[in-house]
Amino acid sequence: MLAIRLPADIEKRLDDLAKKTGRTKTFYARQAILEHLEDLEDMYLAQAVIERIDAGQEQVFSLEEVEKELGLAH
Repeated sequence: MLAIRLPADIEKRLDDLAKKTGRTKTFYARQAILEHLEDLEDMYLAQAVIERIDAGQEQVFSLEEVEKELGLAH
């Protein structure tokens, strides 16, 4: 179960959409979450990696370094 507090203007837009289409507000909230959850995961997980790189806790390698290490360099 999930309870969401939305700004009044967003709540009104969602309510209007639901009334105009005969669907529930829950339907549209669920659709929005399903559609955007993967993007949010990618964004926040990438940000965490960037913070670890900036803190010197994680290394980065160039493509050339990886190719050389794997014996794929031309």
